[in-house]
Amino acid sequence: MTGVQFGELPLLTEDDGARSCVYSPDGKSFAVGLYSGDISVYSTSNWERTHTLEGHSNWVMSIVYSPNGDQIASGCADMTLRLWRAETGECTRIIIGHTGFVNAVAYSPQGDQVASASDDGTVRLWDVVTGDCHQTLPGHIEPVNGIAYSPKDDQIASGGDDNMVRLWNIVTAECIRTLSGHGDSVWGVAYSPQGNQLVSASADKTIRLWDVETGGCRHVLIGHGNIINGVTYSPRGDQVASGSQDGTVRLWDIETGVCLHTLTGHGNTVYTVVYSPERDQIASCSSDTTVRLWNVSGGSLRVDSKGHSQMVYSVKCSSKGDQIASGGLDTTVRLWNARTGECLKVLRGHTQTASGVVYSPQGDQIATCSSDSEVRLWNVESGDCLHILTGHSGGVEEVAFSPQGHQVASVSTDKSVRLWNVTTGDCCATLNGHTDNVLSVAYSPDGRQIATGSSDSTIRLWSVENGELLQALQGHESFVRRVAYSPRGNQLASAGGDMTVRLWDVQERECHFLLIGHSHYVWCVAYSQKGDLLASGSLDKTVRLWDTVSGQCRTFIQNFQDGIRAADWITTSDGLYLVNGCDDGSVLKWQVVEKEDLCSVRLQWNATNGTLTMTGASIQDVHGLTQTNKQLLKQRGAVGEPEHVFRNASTMVMTMASVVSNFKQLSDKAVQDPPSNADTRNEQPSQHVEETNDP
Repeated sequence: MTGVQFGELPLLTEDDGARSCVYSPDGKSFAVGLYSGDISVYSTSNWERTHTLEGHSNWVMSIVYSPNGDQIASGCADMTLRLWRAETGECTRIIIGHTGFVNAVAYSPQGDQVASASDDGTVRLWDVVTGDCHQTLPGHIEPVNGIAYSPKDDQIASGGDDNMVRLWNIVTAECIRTLSGHGDSVWGVAYSPQGNQLVSASADKTIRLWDVETGGCRHVLIGHGNIINGVTYSPRGDQVASGSQDGTVRLWDIETGVCLHTLTGHGNTVYTVVYSPERDQIASCSSDTTVRLWNVSGGSLRVDSKGHSQMVYSVKCSSKGDQIASGGLDTTVRLWNARTGECLKVLRGHTQTASGVVYSPQGDQIATCSSDSEVRLWNVESGDCLHILTGHSGGVEEVAFSPQGHQVASVSTDKSVRLWNVTTGDCCATLNGHTDNVLSVAYSPDGRQIATGSSDSTIRLWSVENGELLQALQGHESFVRRVAYSPRGNQLASAGGDMTVRLWDVQERECHFLLIGHSHYVWCVAYSQKGDLLASGSLDKTVRLWDTVSGQCRTFIQNFQDGIRAADWITTSDGLYLVNGCDDGSVLKWQVVEKEDLCSVRLQWNATNGTLTMTGASIQDVHGLTQTNKQLLKQRGAVGEPEHVFRNASTMVMTMASVVSNFKQLSDKAVQDPPSNADTRNEQPSQHVEETNDP
């Protein structure tokens, strides 16, 4: 299953969950009902949250837009219905009358009535204008879980814990038909767009398709492994989507009853599934704190709120080594737990690519920049935006904190460099001199100089004190994508479009090493904390580690799924680690071990956009998994512990050979002998790959 890039929703908190979701009739808005009682509304053009509807005091069990899209109705476990003005989020009416959870709500096709289903065993019809109850339908003898209006506006269908589906005449409030066949509670019902068919979902793990006119059951759909909570028709009526407590979403063909796709990725119960009005997308919400969007035609995940959904352009580590920040094409900035790979926060505000991120030396702030021409300063703990720095007339490519933390430098496609006061947000200086886009910036460790790299193929050194140009370094034959000072400040590394890395002597301002080996643009360079290793990442899908004293390539990592655009280092008491950001939206953390002349690299974790999942898969009988293999599998939902773990990974597996193979390609075999046609200036790097049982 291949991930398709689309957009991003904010993460929910760990103690919250998504209970219901719905698209507006025009598809321009998307609402999510939460355990907390809030309803979050998003714009589908950029997936930014537009407003939050606050008022309910318990789980929001069901939400629905009125047919014209100007109103939202919600049903809650607090036993109330609420009507909201969709444009502003204002609550216009609180409807009280049920004596149990309000499990489902539905608008009539004309929009003048709202129907509700409740744990009190009744279905009620309410006047939208007055809030008065027009009818009470008391036929179910146990809680009613699902409700739906017929498109013909002459019927209502309801399903409940009495295992029955009931069809009601709206005018007379009479039950005109009872559909029996389910062996357990009915959790959801939905009419086809034409109104001639009805679908029901049940705790008996089946879905039934009914003929509305005759009451006959046309198909029984079997495949889910647990209670089925939600079901819906596609806009054309040719498919049905269902969500289950088995954590999966399934798509079914209504003519044949065949399951077309099983969408895995949720880590817990899927409560609601809905089609977008254009039919190209399904949204599902779950108690695992995620809302996911899926490509209907291909059955692939388009958005997963657990990771970047598009290219990662920048990664930076905090000075303590406990956090990693990443920014990407999806406009978001994400903060990660460096040890576990858990996403801690998502910072939203930029409207275009988040091209640069950097922690302050104290670690309490983050500076970010974007193609939207803005630089933003954020509080790390709260996630609040402290300042928006405006002044650039083009996209901002990179941002850097001064070593003292009182100043930020930014570079832009407007060919300028700007220095900003962190406290006030004021621009202190504008440095002009480059003749093309300025792509990279770095402070010297003493804070006295700034180095910038540009599309004009030059590197320029500037005085921070007076903005004077100290030197223009020439040598690259194409754009200079990244510059970085060594920790001691005696060396400067640069990389760019000529596929080379250059090491410059800062005092002599001359190139001492030309490092050749990459076969595509080199997008990033980063020094280790000791300064003895330099990592370079390229669009050729490799990372190379260079000895900064000899200029030799110590080792390299290949078999990435896509190009590498960002790199940074972490040094902790546990060892040395390298972090990369990639074009496929993933952020990867590697442990780097140096032993004499050997340099080995092991994958510790890979935070992806969720395109490869193993939800519910058992690894109990799999032999030959290292601890890293197990971590990777469990991050994607696998369960169980292998009974045997060998130091040298075996190729023999019992039940999941293909899965182990996929992960061994990432972790165990990521560092291999260099290709025979590698164009390297220096001796071939020595290679050492270790299997480890350490976490």
